[in-house]
Parts: sequence; structure tokens; C-alpha cells
Amino acid sequence: MAVVKPFRGLRYNLDRISDLSAVITPPYDVISAAEQLRYHKLNPYNVIRLDYGIDEPKDTPNDNKYTRAAGYVKQWLGEGILIREDRPAFYLIRHRFTYNDRIYNRFSLMARVKLEDLNTGCIRPHEKTMSKPKEDRMRLLKACNVNFSPIMVLCRYEPGGFEGLFADIIKKPAPEARDKDGVEFTMWTITDQDQNVIGTIFKLLADNMLYIADGHHRYETALNYSLERKAASQSDGEDAPYNYVMMTITPAEDPNLLMLPTHRMIKGLKQDMLDSLKGKLAEYFDMETIPPLSDAAASVKNWLAALQKNRSTCFGLYWLDRDKLCILKTKKGINLKVESEPGDDAVSSLDVAILHRLILHRILKIDSPKIEEECLEYTRIGIEAVNRVNKGEHQISFFLNPTPISGMLSVADAKLRMPQKSTYFYPKTPTGLVMNPLWDD
Repeated sequence: MAVVKPFRGLRYNLDRISDLSAVITPPYDVISAAEQLRYHKLNPYNVIRLDYGIDEPKDTPNDNKYTRAAGYVKQWLGEGILIREDRPAFYLIRHRFTYNDRIYNRFSLMARVKLEDLNTGCIRPHEKTMSKPKEDRMRLLKACNVNFSPIMVLCRYEPGGFEGLFADIIKKPAPEARDKDGVEFTMWTITDQDQNVIGTIFKLLADNMLYIADGHHRYETALNYSLERKAASQSDGEDAPYNYVMMTITPAEDPNLLMLPTHRMIKGLKQDMLDSLKGKLAEYFDMETIPPLSDAAASVKNWLAALQKNRSTCFGLYWLDRDKLCILKTKKGINLKVESEPGDDAVSSLDVAILHRLILHRILKIDSPKIEEECLEYTRIGIEAVNRVNKGEHQISFFLNPTPISGMLSVADAKLRMPQKSTYFYPKTPTGLVMNPLWDD
């Protein structure tokens, strides 16, 4: 079983910070450059200064965004802007939001979880990672010795959401915040004063696998950091704080758990490749075009709805036929699976794997990390995928349906990895509600 513990979190002092909404942000890897600047201007104590500082022209090895973040942690603790929990705690977080006219209430439990080797332990990944983001996160972790943002994991819990388990807890008043998209967050602190609840948590997670849903780069960074610290300080013992990482745990069966697609935008293709694309795709797919509506946002909504009506493998391709969306549906009798290794059926049957292996790698020759970096960008916002092509910044965009949560779990159980950006859980737990210090309790 995964080792899950309460911890003495770092939190904003609500006697000093009157509006928690002004100091939280999304996880760093979904923040655009413009949003990064906006959060820096929003409040001088915004967590962006800790988790995602700005590079300055005069930066040096001894004065840069990482050292500045460490300085802010020390300064804000000294000023009483950040305070530490008096006793170890779990944190229950409600994410309340509206999507497609439906109101969702998702409950997640934040805890400290012991780091394990991803190949042998009870924590299972599902996506590939890149080296550059891990280098950035490692420099920040070494400078600050704090987890600023939680890793999102799923557990198996057949009754569904956590709400019923914590019915008494959620009756109590608790701090609240709201993000720029209107998502409301409420956070309850659960300490040893709630012994019955603590016992329920340990019983719930006994013999339970944890599946990384979001934060693979941060997890691998935390694991490498732990290994480095253990090699340098062998007397610290297995319970040292740096052998743990902060996570939010959510039931995979929760009906309020929402997965969204991440669309692919392509640039840098030679004209002869574009000219031959339709004929090459016709070998594998039947094609249907859907014209745009008068309003771009309405067009995208209509196109995505049409895409989701198809249960078998299906993609949307924008600008193959000018401003129309081309729906690509699998031809009868065609096997689209392209295995990268024997026995990886859990991956090869997924839409996102077929898109990458068949269309991007085999047909478009976007078949190496270097070429992907040059030609491929991602967005979860459909209108952005259209606008980037219309402005000439990209040549075509591929629209996908969401990866099924069951498919993600199957990949993780088979100890396989999907392409990057195969999953997007919405909303993300914000950075700044609570942080995990990796120093002695």
C-alpha cells in the first residue's frame, strides 16, 4: 500500500491575506506568459513568485528566479504572511464549478505520500515526461525545499466521490477562494482532533494503488531529489520529509471527475506534405466535412459535439478543407493500431496513441522529440486551435475526444506510458492553498 500521512502544511495567514483568491494560481505548466505577468501584478504575495518566477536579464547563478523564490519563502515566513500548521493535518478540498451547464462538486484529499519507484511501487504513472521541465522543477526544489503545488492522483473507490465520507467535516466553515474561471475552492483542515475521520482515511487508502493523473514531471523530480538527499544524508532515515511529496487524492469513480481533451496544433510542414495529406488519410479514414457557423465559438462547440457522438476512433482536422472541420472516422475493416512495443494494446487502442503513432509519426513524419518540439503545440481550448491556424501561426489543428479515465487506468496498470498531454483533468487544484515544507516537523 502507498504510505499516506498528514503533514504540517504552510498556509497563507488569513489575518494578513484578506483575499485568498488574489494569491493562488493554477499549476505552473498551464500558465501562459501573459498570465504569469498578470499574477505577478495581482498581489505582491501571490504564490507565482514562489512557484513560477520571472527570468530577469541580469540573472546570475546566485541571483535568479529560484534563489528569489527561496528568499520570498524565508521573508514571508518572517513577516507572518505564511504560517505553519500547528499539528499534522489532511486537507479536504472541494472544487465547485460549472461545465456545459452542469454544476460539479469534486472532493479531493490532500496528503503527504511517500515516494516510490514508479516501476515497482504502488504509485503508477501513465504519461511520458520531458527532461527540460524536470530540470526547472529540480532547481526550484533544491532552492526552496518546498512542494508548492500538489500532484493529482486517483484511487479506486467504488462508492464514487468523497463527499459522503466527510459529511460532518464539510458542515464546518472553511477558507474559500475563486480562480479566474470562476471555479470555487473550499478547504477544510482535518487534524487528530477528528480521530474518527483520520481512521476513515487510513482505512480507505489501505491496499489502494495511486494513479498519477497530473504532475508526472513534479513526481519524477521529487523522487530524484529524494534519492540525492538520501545519498548525501544516509542517517536521516526513511521517514525524512524529503522522502514524501504532496498529493491530492481523488476517487477515479467520482462522477464529478471531469476529463477534457488536449488538441494538437501543427506547424512547420512542407507544402508537398500538406498537399498529399488528404490522400494519405483517405487510406485509413472516411471523411465528413462540417461547415462553420457564423460565430467562431459556436462553430467550435458544434464541431466538438459532433466529434463526441462517435464512440469509435475519431478525430477532427481543421483547415484540411479550408475553414471547415473534417471529421476523420475509421474505415471499416481497417486496423489503426501501431504498436511501439509488444503487448502495449492498452496504449495502442487509444485515440491519442493512434493520432501520434499513425498520423503524426508515420504520415507527417513528426517522429522525434526534436521535430515534435519544432512542429507540435498543445491547447485544451478549441477556439485557440482554430484561431492559431486562422492567424497563420499553425497550418492545421487536430481535435480529439477526451481519453476515457478507464483507459488511463488500464495503461497505468499495464505499466505503460501514453504520449505527453494525453489527459487533462479539469479543474486543477490551485497552487497556494497549502504547501508542503520538506524540513523537520
